[in-house]
Amino acid sequence: MHLYRSGRSQSFREEERDITHMESRVLDYFARHPGATQSDLVLHSGRDKAQLTRLVRGLRERGYLDAQEDAQDRRSVHLSLSAQGQTLQRQLRKSGAQILQRAVEGLSPEQCEELVQLLQVMQGNLERQR
Repeated sequence: MHLYRSGRSQSFREEERDITHMESRVLDYFARHPGATQSDLVLHSGRDKAQLTRLVRGLRERGYLDAQEDAQDRRSVHLSLSAQGQTLQRQLRKSGAQILQRAVEGLSPEQCEELVQLLQVMQGNLERQR
């Protein structure tokens, strides 16, 4: 995982993207959960609320996230990717897919499927320990 993150960070620098690995994960979350709140992100990620507040604020200021106040609860804000955020997200996914392709080079499709299944078991084991 460290080598994957390192590869993504290197790719971000080479492509002159002003984004960190954690910011890319936040964008990915809102791409998969449009209209979710920052509280949803905190629950999903298990990360520190203050850290995520800073990340979300920075992404909003740079125009990657749009915010919509909740009609019933003005303290709640629903977030989704802006058009600019969607474009960046597509580029980030493409870059991530290229790194992943390098990582599984030489593995058969069956081995890749087995790897995914094993990683899912490991993830489940770790999630139960939280």
